[in-house]
Amino acid sequence: MRHDAQLSIRLPRDLAEKLDETASARGMDRSDLVRDAIRLYLEGPDESDRPWDRVGDLAGAASGGPPDLARRQREYLKELLSGS
Repeated sequence: MRHDAQLSIRLPRDLAEKLDETASARGMDRSDLVRDAIRLYLEGPDESDRPWDRVGDLAGAASGGPPDLARRQREYLKELLSGS
C-alpha cells in the first residue's frame, strides 16, 4: 500500500501501551491499526444521526407488557428481581 502523507502524534504512555497491545494481539503493526481506526472513525455514522433514526423502525415491534413501563421501569425491575 502506498502512503502519500505522514502524520506524527504524541500519545500518553498508557494509550501508546494499549495501542501496542492491541496491535500485537491482532497481528498488526501500530501504523496499520491507527490507519484502520481512523478510517472506521471517519466512515462512521454521521454525527447528525439521532438515536431515534437508528432504532425508530423498532418502535411498536414488541407487543404486550405494562402500558406504563417507560415511566415505572425501576419499579417493575425491582419487582422482577425480588420475585414479587
